Amino acid sequence: MQDLRVPQHFRYIIPVLEVLKDLGGSGKAGEVVDFVVEKLDIPDHVLNETIPSGQSRVRNQIQWARFFLVKTGYVDSSKRGVWSLTEKGLNATLSERDLLALYDQRKQMEKEYRDQRQQAQQIPQEATEPDEDADALVEESVEQRDYKAALLTKLMRLPPDGFERICQRLLRESEFEQVTVTGRTGDGGIDGIGVLQVNPFVSFKVLFQCKRYQGSVGASVVRDFRGAMAGRADKGIIMTTGTFTRDAKQEALRDGAAPIELVDGEKLVAVFEEYGIGLKPVKAYELDHKFFEEFER
Repeated sequence: MQDLRVPQHFRYIIPVLEVLKDLGGSGKAGEVVDFVVEKLDIPDHVLNETIPSGQSRVRNQIQWARFFLVKTGYVDSSKRGVWSLTEKGLNATLSERDLLALYDQRKQMEKEYRDQRQQAQQIPQEATEPDEDADALVEESVEQRDYKAALLTKLMRLPPDGFERICQRLLRESEFEQVTVTGRTGDGGIDGIGVLQVNPFVSFKVLFQCKRYQGSVGASVVRDFRGAMAGRADKGIIMTTGTFTRDAKQEALRDGAAPIELVDGEKLVAVFEEYGIGLKPVKAYELDHKFFEEFER
């Protein structure tokens, strides 16, 4: 796709469609992103590259590829946290050359958006075309408007004990009991302990670790944490503002070893959303152009 003059995130449009088809037409956002990364065999050092907000540049671009597919009718946006193909998406067989037509469509959408802003706000037309550096604009937009990126940035800037206490609060919101932050050094990375009461007869003792990362947590962290929790708990949880490498995910689920749950930045944000903490809901509107058509004739 290097010979096609399209924004960088366009390279993920076809893989996103293919992964969704492989998953039967829909998938959770996190698993779709992971499968796209695996499909393209993107190395960890590339995944660790971040934009100013601290989000992985690759994952950011995959999210924007999905956003464009929603706007062009290939992916349905109705279900929160689930990416689902529309009938158009299920029947689509896009080639790389088809992306040029989609790019033209995107530029038209951008022009309409700029025209709407001018009419509504009477702001001057920008001197440069928005597609001159489309990827920079995407990253800037995420940093300025995406509350998820803003939340992860806020978490990254917390002091270590503050982030541990935030994780403690999230576990309590998630029905854990007796959640305690140990705050001890030299304890194999164990930051706290809690009890998950499954029902009146069954409970699990759980140790957790909190990591403020911009990049990816590797398999060695999982192995060290498992070694530290050996004989002390039934399960472990590692929570991070970043992501986990493929090796880390495989290590967490290794047969014959104590299971460890991996909670990345995206899942952390989902918990904040679900329990309505740290976020204020905002009501927004989008202009319905079809409504005005009959009055414009």
